Amino acid sequence: QVQLVESGGGLVQPGGSLRLSCAASGSIASIYIMGWYRQAPGKQRELVARISTGGLRNYADSVRGRFTISRDNAKTMVYLQMNTLKPEDTAVYYCNTVPVKYSWGQGTQVTVSS
Repeated sequence: QVQLVESGGGLVQPGGSLRLSCAASGSIASIYIMGWYRQAPGKQRELVARISTGGLRNYADSVRGRFTISRDNAKTMVYLQMNTLKPEDTAVYYCNTVPVKYSWGQGTQVTVSS
């Protein structure tokens, strides 16, 4: 059974940085397009970044230039480096395949506030 475990969230001031990690079992990170999603209170979950097995990256307009997605196939890890964080980045962040194939993990809370 595939498990997705996100970590690395926290409270950070505007302009700060965080690095999120996703441990994906079953070697799915080396097989499928992987993505980071987020869900803010009262809003739908949205895809903010994705990376193909070949390393091609795509970003939502709202995070392009500030976030960087990467993947370590050998360790089945997916990362999201988030820089220049803004209050509107506050959300629970999740990883999953693109399109979504597996149950969601517990996510990791990112709060950007002064």
